Amino acid sequence: MRTIRLGVLGSGTGSNFQALLDAIQAGELHAEIVLVMSDVPNARILERARGVGIPASVIDCRGYATKFPEEAQHDVAAAMRDAGADLICLAGFMRLIKAPLLAVFPQRVINIHPSLLPAFPGLEAWKQALDAGVSEAGCTVHYVDAGMDTGPHILQAKVPVYPDDTYATLHARIQAEEHRIYPEAVRHIAPALLD
Repeated sequence: MRTIRLGVLGSGTGSNFQALLDAIQAGELHAEIVLVMSDVPNARILERARGVGIPASVIDCRGYATKFPEEAQHDVAAAMRDAGADLICLAGFMRLIKAPLLAVFPQRVINIHPSLLPAFPGLEAWKQALDAGVSEAGCTVHYVDAGMDTGPHILQAKVPVYPDDTYATLHARIQAEEHRIYPEAVRHIAPALLD
């Protein structure tokens, strides 16, 4: 079976990109990252990618602070298609993806979210969980659809919430699980995408 080719979209430090890359380099994930794109020109994820020779570029969001305009989604879809991506992995990408990109990559865009979806969609889910007083948090890898964190689940991991947890300590434990299950989820769905 050939290697699955991944495109990565991120807005921040790229720790989940790094987790995918580490799994590839360790021989645990039979994949290649072909392109990294970010909507934030100085995002650390771009620096990480360029540092290991992976093509990395900035998405032109036409001046919008949070919206992901259709033109920009068409640009991303074209760049990912030209790079030969089989699957797009969101790694802390903070804009909602809609039809232009999803139409080109149907059921081929996945995300990692720091909660046990459907609980706590949206921003800073670890804060939502702690504020709600739940005893268990976690993370979810899911397919991306046009909603906010509403696509079908691929894999989840649970993380206990301790009485002395702060936002930072809970987030750190959730991130550790994210880094473990994201490569596992890609490994799980790859064969079907390469048929």
